[in-house]
Amino acid sequence: ERIRKLGQMGDVVNVKDGFARNFLLPQKKALRATDDNRTKYESEKKHLEARNLEACADAEKVLARLDGKSFVLLRQAGESGQLYGSVTTRDIATQVGAGGVEINRSQVTLDKPIKEIGLHKLQVLLHADVIAHITLNVARTPDEAERQARGENVLAEKTDAEVALLAAEEVFEKPPQIEGEDEKPA
Repeated sequence: ERIRKLGQMGDVVNVKDGFARNFLLPQKKALRATDDNRTKYESEKKHLEARNLEACADAEKVLARLDGKSFVLLRQAGESGQLYGSVTTRDIATQVGAGGVEINRSQVTLDKPIKEIGLHKLQVLLHADVIAHITLNVARTPDEAERQARGENVLAEKTDAEVALLAAEEVFEKPPQIEGEDEKPA
């Protein structure tokens, strides 16, 4: 199988033992370069290339449905926008699946962990030659997600009206409640 940044189908490449032993061989993405395996590959070459082209065509169909889409993920976060935890590839794959396109979490490429609210550009590796670009909108509430999608900075300083309201609340305290009084007005 074609492996990105490693080689095309049929290439003989040198890799570290652990990469071959733990990833390439168990996933059936490569074979050891023995004489028997080379003759086996040559006899099945047309079948494997046809299957690869079919997988690429399927990935192109998924790309048409997925590329450029935006997905909203609601998470708890502090006032500074720092998430309580982080967003994982599993969370992203689940959210994309809820949007109607099934992907595997290993197809999601994260350059760095997502640990704050905001809009995050991500890549989804559908096939070695097919990459979809999506936007993940991480927010605390649906309203905040809408505001972020419009381009507003939800972490901006409070507006003058909000500051004035907070100052007024401090000046005008609520009268203390006496035990047994109903909270209904008379």
